[in-house]
Amino acid sequence: MTKIAVIQPQLTVGDVESNLVRVQGLIRDAYREHAAEIIVVPEAFTSPNVYAPALLQSPQPIDGRPLQMMRELARELGVIVAGGFVAIRGRHTYGTYILAEPDGTIHLHDKDIPTAWEQGFYMGGQDDGVIDCATLSCKIGLMSGWEWARFGTSARVHAAGAQLVIGGMCWYSMPINWYGSLGTWMRREHARYCQQSRDLPAQVARLTGVPVAHAAHVGLVSCNTPLLPRVRWLTEMTGESQICDREGRILARLGLEDGEGHVAADVTLAAPQPIDPIPDRYWIIDHSIASLLAWHVGNLHGTISYRVRHTLNRFPWQHQV
Repeated sequence: MTKIAVIQPQLTVGDVESNLVRVQGLIRDAYREHAAEIIVVPEAFTSPNVYAPALLQSPQPIDGRPLQMMRELARELGVIVAGGFVAIRGRHTYGTYILAEPDGTIHLHDKDIPTAWEQGFYMGGQDDGVIDCATLSCKIGLMSGWEWARFGTSARVHAAGAQLVIGGMCWYSMPINWYGSLGTWMRREHARYCQQSRDLPAQVARLTGVPVAHAAHVGLVSCNTPLLPRVRWLTEMTGESQICDREGRILARLGLEDGEGHVAADVTLAAPQPIDPIPDRYWIIDHSIASLLAWHVGNLHGTISYRVRHTLNRFPWQHQV
């Protein structure tokens, strides 16, 4: 049996320093309480991935403070620590998820497709997200953000022979502060997102046939609205940090209502035995029209924004490399 802890933090947009201190404290606290062998933090633990000018300042060098913090904690505590942040690598930034082993080894996975407006802040990667973990003598699949929500991710992780899936999510929701009929529609979408985020880890477990550990952001975050910069977007991170066995049974869970914290459970690592077939479809979750529209428009706007800003050398981090 392998004990895994998942951390569900409530973080501040753009405040990298305080977020690193908060995450470090939660990792230490989770280790003291659970004596876990693996501690999992969400993606974007340096700053929530919302649409805000502060995100232009938040990317960190790949070998900078976030990675060094994770490496030092893994060595000091003698555990595997995993989490993600927007990393500067060469001439671009990526949504990088890292796994640090106790011997100092670091594994990297770049999220394949930044979600909607995230396209405006970093590029997508091309690796399969499966690493060889010497500490556990097994393959581990790393998933970040809405990689969790696509059948193709589960298919590639299973094809590579992963015996465990870990990773995290910064699942922001539709605005919950808008008024009138539009506000009612957005709050209905928010409730839909909350249910989908609750169901998703177990769905991935059944598709891959291995245990999963999913860490998520939680709490209210205020940001801007893409293409409408004067309109505030009050969003709520949906939570749902979970550990599931390969059959999709929830062994430990923190929901939106639980707020910040951590939970742990024991899982068995074995050869993959998928329960549900992987169909030839794109999304695991059943997106509404509003969600698909936000995805496509956000992707287009973000991609153009990144390319223009990068070409003009307007990213603050471009002057650091």
